[in-house]
Amino acid sequence: MKTLTLQIPDTIDLDDKEVAMIVATGLYEKGKLSLGQAAELVGLTKQTFAELLGKYGVSLFNYPVSDLSRDVRNA
Repeated sequence: MKTLTLQIPDTIDLDDKEVAMIVATGLYEKGKLSLGQAAELVGLTKQTFAELLGKYGVSLFNYPVSDLSRDVRNA
C-alpha cells in the first residue's frame, strides 16, 4: 500500500480520520476502490463505511447515471 503525506493548512479543521474518509469516499465514488478497499483504507468495517457514505454525499450504489438512464429507457 502507498503512503501519502499531505500538508493541510491549520485553518482547516480536519483530523487524519476525516481526511482519510474524504479520500476513500471520493475514490469509491469514482470506482477506483471497492467498498471493502475503501473501508480498509480508513480502518472501518464495510458495514460502518457504507453507513457513513451518505454523510459524505456518496451513494452506496455506485452506478453511473448514464447506465441508469439507459436501463430505464430499455425497461
